[in-house]
Amino acid sequence: MTRAADLSCVHGGPDAAGPARWDFSTNANAAGPCPPALHAVQAADATRYPDPSYDALRERLAAWHGVAAARIVVAGSGSEFIQRITAVSQRLRPGPVGVPALAYGDYARAAGGRGRAVVADSHARATLRWCCDPSSPLGQDGWVPQDPQDVPTVLDAVYAPLRLHGRSAWTAVGRDAVFVLHSPNKALGLTGVRAAYAVAPQGAQWQPWLHSLAQAAPSWAVGAHGLAMLDAWVTAPVQQWLAATLPVLRGWQRSQADLLSRRGLAVRASVAPFGCVQLGVPPQALRRHGVQVRDTASFGLPGWARLNTLPPPAQAALAAALDAERGGTAP
Repeated sequence: MTRAADLSCVHGGPDAAGPARWDFSTNANAAGPCPPALHAVQAADATRYPDPSYDALRERLAAWHGVAAARIVVAGSGSEFIQRITAVSQRLRPGPVGVPALAYGDYARAAGGRGRAVVADSHARATLRWCCDPSSPLGQDGWVPQDPQDVPTVLDAVYAPLRLHGRSAWTAVGRDAVFVLHSPNKALGLTGVRAAYAVAPQGAQWQPWLHSLAQAAPSWAVGAHGLAMLDAWVTAPVQQWLAATLPVLRGWQRSQADLLSRRGLAVRASVAPFGCVQLGVPPQALRRHGVQVRDTASFGLPGWARLNTLPPPAQAALAAALDAERGGTAP
C-alpha cells in the first residue's frame, strides 16, 4: 500500500539545545573514536582540494572489496547517496520507491522530495528498493529479497561492521546484484566526519546508472577529512581496532539490557549495539537529566525509543534519569 513520505528531518545527535551529556541517540561506536582513523583525519591537509575523481581512493576501496574500481561510487555521506540515487533512478526507472515498514526516514523523504510514492519494500510496483542489514531502528537481521537482480536495489550496510551477533543472510552473489552502501563513520565513532561510498552492482547494464550517478554528484563530494577517513578505513590498524571493540560492545549491551529489563521495560533483541525500548516516559523528559535517546516515531514505530549501547557511566546516568522520571528507585 502506498504511504505518504514524511518530509520532516529527524535525526539523533546534537540539536538546537546542543549536545547532551549522555547521548544514546546516535549509532556511533561508543568505544571510539578509533585512534588511527582520528589521527588520519586530524592530519589531513585542508589547504588543498582533493582529486575530484577520487581515483586513488576508489582503487583502494575496490581492492579491499575485491571489485573493479569503476564500481565504487564516492558519496558525501550516506544521506547524500540516498538523495542522489533516488533522483537518478527517477529518470532511469520512474515509479514508487520500496521502503521497509520500519526504516530510516531519509529513504521516504528522498522519494517524497521527488514526488515518488512510497510502498512496501516487497511491493511489485517498486522501481527502486531499499534494504538495510542490520536494520534500523530495530538492529535486527534485514529482509533479503529473492530477486535482487530484478529491481534496482540498495542494501544499506552502514551497520554491518557493528554486527555483534550472528551472520548476515546476504550472500556474495546477492550483494553483487545490488548497490551496497557503506558509511564507516559510525563504526569508527567519527559521525561528524561526513563521507561514504557505494559498491555498484556487477554487470554492463549498470553503466548508465554509474554514468548518471557521476553526473549528478557535486564537485568534490568528499572533502579532505572525509577522504582521510575513507583512506584509513581499509587499513589493518583500523580494522584491528574495530574488531577489538566488538567484544567490549557485547558486554556493554548485556549490562544495558539487564538495566532496562530490571525496570520492567520492554527491550527488543538486537544483533547490533543499538536497539528499541519502550521507556514508559517521553524521550524529551530524559533530556532534562542530560540523557538523549532517539524517538522512533519517524521510523514508523511510535511509543518506542532507539538506544545505542554506551559505557557503564552513561548507563548509570540513564538508570538515574529513568528512576527519577518514573517516580521509583533503582531495583
